[in-house]
Amino acid sequence: MLAVALVGLAANAASLFMLRDAQRESLNMRGAYLEVMGDFAGSAAVIVAAILIALTGWTAADAVASALIALLILPRTFALLREATDVLLEATPRGIDMDHVRAHILDAPGVVDCHDLHAWTITSGMNVVSAHVILADGADAAATLDALGECLSDDFDIEHSTFQLETVDRRRVEARSHA
Repeated sequence: MLAVALVGLAANAASLFMLRDAQRESLNMRGAYLEVMGDFAGSAAVIVAAILIALTGWTAADAVASALIALLILPRTFALLREATDVLLEATPRGIDMDHVRAHILDAPGVVDCHDLHAWTITSGMNVVSAHVILADGADAAATLDALGECLSDDFDIEHSTFQLETVDRRRVEARSHA
């Protein structure tokens, strides 16, 4: 029991080392990292239980170690589940204030209004925004798009955005489609 647990601990330690940076990249890698972390904790608990059983004969140490592992894994599991649910439901990313985003969009040069503004997370760390942006007559569309992209990137760490540029007279057509 002790020998197998020591081999498992070493293998899981190596895996944790390899996944330490990758787990920040995506939900899948975070899930893999948490799985290996659970296995690492399991190996450590089995080592402690094996030593206790060898020294004292108390065989219940194995069951206690298993319960402890489960209690350590649960909080991380719920956090991962919450994040996965937010991605699947296309929820507004935590920490993004949509009123603040709207205000920044309205401050861009040439923008007179904004509607159908949405933000969601495609995968861990990749938030996106889409919006219909109404331009003032004579506004430079390319300059406005550059300003909008720069604003969202700099102020909200949103690197991917989609804007439908519209003219003021288009607003009435949009209003009919949303009635």
